[in-house]
Amino acid sequence: MADSPFVVGDWGTSHLRLFLCAADSTVLQRVQGPGAAQVPGAHAATLASLLAPWQNNGALLPVVLCGMVGSSLGWVQAPYLPCPVRPEQIAAGCLSQWDDRVQIVPGLSCLNCFAAPDLMRGEETQILGALHLEPRLQHGRQLLCLPGTHTKWVVLNDGAVQEFLTAPAGELFALLREHSVLVDDRNGKDLCGSEPAFAEGVQSFNRYPQAQLLHRLFECRSRRLGGEFDAHMSAAFLSGLLIASDVTGALAALGASATPSQVTLIGAPGLIPLYTAALEQRRIRAAPIDGETASCAGLVNVHRQLSTVNLTHAH
Repeated sequence: MADSPFVVGDWGTSHLRLFLCAADSTVLQRVQGPGAAQVPGAHAATLASLLAPWQNNGALLPVVLCGMVGSSLGWVQAPYLPCPVRPEQIAAGCLSQWDDRVQIVPGLSCLNCFAAPDLMRGEETQILGALHLEPRLQHGRQLLCLPGTHTKWVVLNDGAVQEFLTAPAGELFALLREHSVLVDDRNGKDLCGSEPAFAEGVQSFNRYPQAQLLHRLFECRSRRLGGEFDAHMSAAFLSGLLIASDVTGALAALGASATPSQVTLIGAPGLIPLYTAALEQRRIRAAPIDGETASCAGLVNVHRQLSTVNLTHAH
């Protein structure tokens, strides 16, 4: 019911985050659990165990989930909605479980600007949240960037998801940092956007934007062998190269006829400064939105839409 507490959650591959919300959408409590890939065949039991302390006299609270819980690795495979997709279509495409008490948000699909199939699952909810948190995004053409393991670049047209492009920048960085001789920084500390080696990586890429990224990567090792970098500096330089390449490529592919003056960044606090720094070097303003806040707002929005539909049907 619209006037009852409810639960929303982002159930990714490696983590589950659940939020108990009051009827007015205020977050009351939160809990974490195992990722969707870590409990094969036991998703329903895992969810029931985590929800048990929040049950209202034994009755299951309404739950809205997004992320890999709706994938082939998860509880049940929710559909991918083909772009362009309007916000209200996402709520309408939810897949029901547990006698309609659990709703799983669908993913999105598109044929990207390189005529290749592209997919997202989980980020669509952050986009919904961003549209709610920043109403300006509902008007005109807007470019969003959601940094992560698989960074998503998204074009909105009057609030609809028109198209998107995926860059596995985070995954490539982790693989090269931990499993290649280029960097070999397995136990390195987290990076920040103010590190000189990161800035040098961005600047170095931008000095030769016509060069292929493949022809720049060995520089991470050669600068270290020459004594200029230690392992962490080499990792920071690699991050700068990868993110500058990601930004440059996405702007060229999705910037339409002109480079945008602003890009909305939606993501984790550790990643937002890195992409902000890379965008600022190209004189593009970054408008940051916390990823967890956006995800929660998007899930709450889906719950409200579904509750409205249910109330309408009840009357």
